[in-house]
Amino acid sequence: MFAIVSIAGQQFKVEGGQKIFVHRLDAKEGDKLTFDQVLLTSDGDKVTVGTPTVAGVAVSATVLTEEVKGDKVIIFKKKRRKGYRLKKGHRQQFTHLQIDSIG
Repeated sequence: MFAIVSIAGQQFKVEGGQKIFVHRLDAKEGDKLTFDQVLLTSDGDKVTVGTPTVAGVAVSATVLTEEVKGDKVIIFKKKRRKGYRLKKGHRQQFTHLQIDSIG
């Protein structure tokens, strides 16, 4: 069984026991979270599509790690023959979740 759920403005395809990284949430390590914006569920041949969400279905998850930093992204801008160069970096902060159940 899998579900497509909206977490922190992004859509994820999740299954029970799966570990995912989502944009940083305001939760402590070990907290139990429930996400009720389930857009689609599938159990074998039975597919339920929400309009816009599936009623009565929620995804429960546990916070494994409160704050994890992603890979560094380099932003480099240059205008030729003008002496203009700009180099910036960014590291996105994530929360590590484990999906407990769908239902």
